[in-house]
Amino acid sequence: MTDQATDLDEQFRIEISALTPRPERPTSQPIEPGSTITGATCLELFAAQATSRHLDLAARRLGSSRRGYYSIGSSGHEGNAALAAALRTTDPALLHYRSGAFFAHRARNVPNLDPIRDVLLGVVAAAADPISGGRHKVFGSAAANIIPQTSTIASHLPRAVGLAFAVDRAARLGVPAPWPSDSVVLCSFGDASANHSTATGAINTAVHTAHQGIPMPILFVCEDNGIGISVPTPPDWIEQAYGHRPGLAYFSADGCDPRDALTTAATAAEWVRDRREPAFLRLQTVRLLGHAGSDVEAAYRRPADIAADVLRDPVLATARLLVASGAATPAEVVERYDDLGRQVDAMAEKVWCAPKLTSTAAVTAPIGPLRPALVRADVLRIAALSGNGQSATADTGRVRPPVTATTHGVPHPATPGDPTTLAQSINLTLTDLLTRDQDVLVFGEDVGRKGGVYGVTKGLQKRFGARRVFDTLLDEQSVLGTALGAGLAGFVPIPEIQYLAYLHNAADQVRGEAATLSFFSDGRYRNPMVVRIAGYAYQKGFGGHFHNDNSIAALRDIPGLVLASPSRADDAAAMLRTCVSAARVDGRVCLFLEPIALYHTRDLYRPGDDGWLAPARPAQHVEIGRARVYGDGADLTLVSFANGVPMCLRVAHRLAERGINARVLDLRWLAPLPVDDLVRHARATGRVLVADETRRSGGVSEAVCTALIDAGFAGRVARVASEDSFVPLGPAADTVLLDESAIETAAGELLADVDCAHRRHAGARGSREFDSTEE
Repeated sequence: MTDQATDLDEQFRIEISALTPRPERPTSQPIEPGSTITGATCLELFAAQATSRHLDLAARRLGSSRRGYYSIGSSGHEGNAALAAALRTTDPALLHYRSGAFFAHRARNVPNLDPIRDVLLGVVAAAADPISGGRHKVFGSAAANIIPQTSTIASHLPRAVGLAFAVDRAARLGVPAPWPSDSVVLCSFGDASANHSTATGAINTAVHTAHQGIPMPILFVCEDNGIGISVPTPPDWIEQAYGHRPGLAYFSADGCDPRDALTTAATAAEWVRDRREPAFLRLQTVRLLGHAGSDVEAAYRRPADIAADVLRDPVLATARLLVASGAATPAEVVERYDDLGRQVDAMAEKVWCAPKLTSTAAVTAPIGPLRPALVRADVLRIAALSGNGQSATADTGRVRPPVTATTHGVPHPATPGDPTTLAQSINLTLTDLLTRDQDVLVFGEDVGRKGGVYGVTKGLQKRFGARRVFDTLLDEQSVLGTALGAGLAGFVPIPEIQYLAYLHNAADQVRGEAATLSFFSDGRYRNPMVVRIAGYAYQKGFGGHFHNDNSIAALRDIPGLVLASPSRADDAAAMLRTCVSAARVDGRVCLFLEPIALYHTRDLYRPGDDGWLAPARPAQHVEIGRARVYGDGADLTLVSFANGVPMCLRVAHRLAERGINARVLDLRWLAPLPVDDLVRHARATGRVLVADETRRSGGVSEAVCTALIDAGFAGRVARVASEDSFVPLGPAADTVLLDESAIETAAGELLADVDCAHRRHAGARGSREFDSTEE
């Protein structure tokens, strides 16, 4: 233990031992006349605070002896135990990382939970840690309704807002939720985090939502210790920033004064519970022992400032109150403190050598569990509810009857079995999902009244109502935060991000929140969601780089993320159903990338052939990680996805006229890649050309080529891709995007020997259309 920690520990005993005992009073009585706080309440508060303090001290000892690992202490923030006292154990809590006392207080009131053991198992990264399974030291417990958060900078606030929204929405729609309908969502964070754009956006969303009369029962708690790592926060800043905002009730309490903390926390919690509106509580705290175990506070703080914080130690303050009120003698307080210390020390000695995670399989077990049989059964269940007896295997034959007409690019409703465009197919599938499953919500920017920028959600709000299909703020973090909270509350949310480039405004809500929750909770909490994203390029003359974006590198490396990318109507329907069922069954986080340029495409080879239309039947299903092949040519395998698929089909059609037979493999799933299908079809021809509309650097083709190398593919491989450039406006886009000419040229170079051998047979073979078969 450092000298500073030793001094803090010893000072407690010295200060309390020097106090004069007061006449003893029953702990059931108020601590002072007129107070609603009893001695018993203060004793419970002190036990939680002292437990948290000793856990901090033990974590430092374990770390210095190399038996424990990095963790951030809660010393000086023990006043947050008052929040646990003010709330019910059934109220969901998303906590600041200095919430040891809150955790100890709530856990003590939940049967069969031992906060000392649980926290220390996390400190030593033991596989038996009941929340993260040894993956990270977090405060979390499914039994205590504490949703684990890592050391985030306000990234959990959008999720908390979404959860507050979803708790009420679940009650109104009759969707079973883990929490009572009158719950209060607690979200705590630090004063430095309060300045982060994620925090300001989330709080704005809460106020905006409540302003419209929509219940928003959330209590934001800023634990203001006056410093963010080494950067001071002005003493009056939090009040100036949040204390006078219309629509946000503001409370302030001294977290180093147990009376003020208990009284104000109870008032704020009751206010939110009764009014179902957001409130903001500034809980003034101090930070003791530095930012974290490795932090040397003296390097950037004056000794006088550090000493002033020590004098405000909240554990000392509660101990003094116990003695002053007659609830305990100084000796009893010190004995209680030391007894908790002995419990912590004994447990630390017991758990430090507990087994750790030792295999890749054990570490990655919570990342995207795959239960394809159950996912398929969920799709079939939906089909059965519709009374449709068709097989759950997608119809992949090429169909070319007339399609329902469109007006101004917006799809008119079609019916199951009709040939449809990609946009109509998605609209039909969303309609079917909303009809059959009450847990499905569809929302995003412009998806309600307008029906989406491209009309994909047209008519859904009118049919299903604004409680299930609704517009959001123009803030991608809030859109995804709503989905994160709704998934926790029992829904399968289907949010829409208007354009792929806009997702990057909020990528950490996918990477740092959605993708990590199951990992850091060992699967006890999940983020089921299907995020629809309009993306890619090839919108002729429209948009520039924000509306024509082909960058998905930041998505493909997120562990456990499902990245679906359909190119045709029947695949879109089948894959969307699969994603929704995977979210419901396995808690998967799915991103559904929809190629804008193909939304209303009808033709494939020639104008009027309707060759890119297909039916969106209710029972379609495509297993995650399975590709689709068009044709059975033995000379070349063209590998592509999204806009590249019809381009490759047209190139294959022209190659066939030269007597060269190619098959086209539509990857469909960009994560996980359909490696088995890829390798099988590569080996069938011995030659592979990857046509990648994303960028050459960081594009999909890199992963495809690597997968072939890893599988020991001995044939020839080449790739063509779009340039490492943003997509410009107008005709200039053609200079940087993959096109059919580049694909055909590369195919010719790869097949030079085949072309020579087959050229004389081209007339005999003739040309043929490319039918598709499902793998």
